[in-house]
Amino acid sequence: MVAIALTIAGSDSGGGAGIQADLKAFSALGVYGASVITAVTAQNTRDVTAVHPIPNDVIAAQIDAVLSDLDVRAIKIGMLGSGDLIRCVAKAISGFDGPVVLDPVMIAKSGVALLPDDAVSTLREVLLPRATVLTPNIPEAACLLNTTDAETDADLQAQGQALIDMGAQAVLMKGGHGAGEMCIDWLMTGDDAIPLSAPRIHTRNTHGTGCSMSSAIAAGLADGMSLSDAVSRAHVWLHHAIVRADDLNVGHGHGPVHHFHGLWG
Repeated sequence: MVAIALTIAGSDSGGGAGIQADLKAFSALGVYGASVITAVTAQNTRDVTAVHPIPNDVIAAQIDAVLSDLDVRAIKIGMLGSGDLIRCVAKAISGFDGPVVLDPVMIAKSGVALLPDDAVSTLREVLLPRATVLTPNIPEAACLLNTTDAETDADLQAQGQALIDMGAQAVLMKGGHGAGEMCIDWLMTGDDAIPLSAPRIHTRNTHGTGCSMSSAIAAGLADGMSLSDAVSRAHVWLHHAIVRADDLNVGHGHGPVHHFHGLWG
């Protein structure tokens, strides 16, 4: 039987991030994707012009509909727009005992805030302890810890450990917002700090990288891979998706990565 993963996230009308990116990542890695939409955004490669939250009872109903019928092996959680919704989702997945990949979506590539400040503490307290792996970028990790952005590998590792101390089972500290010709992510498991490095690709077409990375990890976990193997495969796959991003030539701003670089284009 095909492995099934569920994404709980917002919809990106431009197709580069959110639910659309998640389902593309699942499919590219051979996993069937189910989805729960938390918000509808009017969005393209340049801007987010409107956000329409889906009512919490409808979100809970979507989760129940999927989990009561499909054999979901992993859940990826992305954009959650309020503290009430965070609590709603936590309650709705409380009976799910599989791995959860939590991508703390807070700011869009265009700079638009997607998570209110008053919801950050709820995310810390309610969902972070449920995360099998948390996947923050540098600004998101700093926000969760109420500190300044990490500037060195030692900073990244220290912040990753601090997030584990807050309850996450493991943390992937993403280095995409850093500097230098090598981009280094750190997988922190509490016992180990595992570096994953790749040459930094100089392109503006990186829309949806965070969504795609977390979904690629969820796909691996749904397929029965260990966390380290799932993260390693996702890291390599996303690197090639960024390398091939310019081939797509989608939009006039931050274009999407090429999820299906191994299949066409």
